[in-house]
Amino acid sequence: MRERVDEVLVKAAHDKAAVILAEMEGERGGILHSGGVGTAGQEKIRKALHEDLGEQLASDIGFHMTDWQSDAGFVVALHLFPERFTIEEVRAGIVNFLIHAPNHIAAAAKLTGYPITDVFEVGALDGEEA
Repeated sequence: MRERVDEVLVKAAHDKAAVILAEMEGERGGILHSGGVGTAGQEKIRKALHEDLGEQLASDIGFHMTDWQSDAGFVVALHLFPERFTIEEVRAGIVNFLIHAPNHIAAAAKLTGYPITDVFEVGALDGEEA
């Protein structure tokens, strides 16, 4: 399943997730949807890691752990309320997540000293299509 992501459907899925999360969390529900860098979470990560890793590395890790926040919001909302998403929105949201989040997670893991490995032995690191 290698396809281009439909940005309109991704936006619809992320917007729906934001509504769901806002219903549950009030004003904080929109945090995962904002998609902006420089969040309070990013700053908290930087503060938590800067003593051990230095300011720049801690900031880089904070960026990689937060840049995909709207993708995370979509996944959380999908887990909680799958019935509120169309099949098309789920497909677009999942494809977008798989295109965007893994590279950020892999970068943060590597920068933190925990490089990823192919623990499921599916060739995840060989760069070949499945």
